[in-house]
Amino acid sequence: MSHTIGRATTLVMAIGCGVVVAAVYSNQPMLGIMEAAFPGYVWITDLVPMATQLGFAVGLLLLVPLGDRVDRRSLILLQLTAFAFSLAAAALAPDARTLVVISALVGITSSVAQQIVPFAAELAEPSRRGATIGTVMSGLLCGMLLGRVVAGSVADHYGWRAMYWLSLLLVTATGCLLAATLPQGQAKTHAGYGELLKSLIALWRDEPALRRATMIQACLFGSFTAFWTILALQLRARYHLGAETAGLFGIAGVVGILFAPIAGKFADRRGPADLIAAGAFIMLASWLTFAAVSTVAGLIAGVILLDLGEQAALVSNQQVIYALRPEARNRLNTIFMGGMFLGGAIGSAGAVLVWHMAGWYAVCALGTALVAIAMAHAWNAAGLTARMFSRARKAA
Repeated sequence: MSHTIGRATTLVMAIGCGVVVAAVYSNQPMLGIMEAAFPGYVWITDLVPMATQLGFAVGLLLLVPLGDRVDRRSLILLQLTAFAFSLAAAALAPDARTLVVISALVGITSSVAQQIVPFAAELAEPSRRGATIGTVMSGLLCGMLLGRVVAGSVADHYGWRAMYWLSLLLVTATGCLLAATLPQGQAKTHAGYGELLKSLIALWRDEPALRRATMIQACLFGSFTAFWTILALQLRARYHLGAETAGLFGIAGVVGILFAPIAGKFADRRGPADLIAAGAFIMLASWLTFAAVSTVAGLIAGVILLDLGEQAALVSNQQVIYALRPEARNRLNTIFMGGMFLGGAIGSAGAVLVWHMAGWYAVCALGTALVAIAMAHAWNAAGLTARMFSRARKAA
């Protein structure tokens, strides 16, 4: 690769990830408003977050592997264009069923964010790869959290469709910025598209560290999305608070944003194994807080812990997978993020189901169970991860 990443390019890539992810997660604080917009179709409308996340997983599987085969810059810009069209279609959706289908398309095209992350890892110097990933992931998490703040406020005042139009404008502006900033990429393989997809199976089979990292993050992200999917419904049912307040909870997650580059630097120096286990433990503490403290202050404290733990584990697990095979980073990212968002879709759907069946404490039980599974995998994988990362650093 003839280019190395600088601070300005890193910042632009972080902004790009943030804007895309903000558009994806804007539907969560707006869920109650969407339900009111389509009376009689509550169960269908509740599928919007799950459809978006499943679509994201499909996009990871079918589109992200292309980043190893073609110029990443061109692929990113093309996919951003498709994403913009899908946002316009969502804003114009005439009914709940159509909105669910289009939400899946939004998810598929929004996988462009996961074209950007491995591109940043590829451009970064090996000694700064963790810090670079952490910075770009800070942008992604910032979009995930602060996008909820904007979405809740815009939806409360102007309706849910207005948020999709605003997202369209931001994505268009971001595409122009990336077009002016990103360097040309280089193909890492000349394998055909079918071969790329088949190689995913081989990578999953041959890389136990990839399997473990994916399983851990799928469970943690399922727990994470379970909370954020139900938050607006819980605030409305228990505290009589609206979508704007639900969105404001994203501000509490800024701690996670600030921690991401620090986590990346820690992983560069010490390896990621300990930080993965610590992230899972912090998330467990967050769910215990949600269950034990039935106040808004308790929810805020839990959000800080939840986002901190999720971000620490995510950045560290990405360090694990990007150290495996440099020539296959997009495909490794496909498997890892595809599994993660599949876990997110399951967590979102499971949370909606148990919420309607048994309420908030059932959601807390689900979130706790998912984190407990991740913790078991994290502790079992700690020794293997540490040995693998040590060998990779020596080889570099």
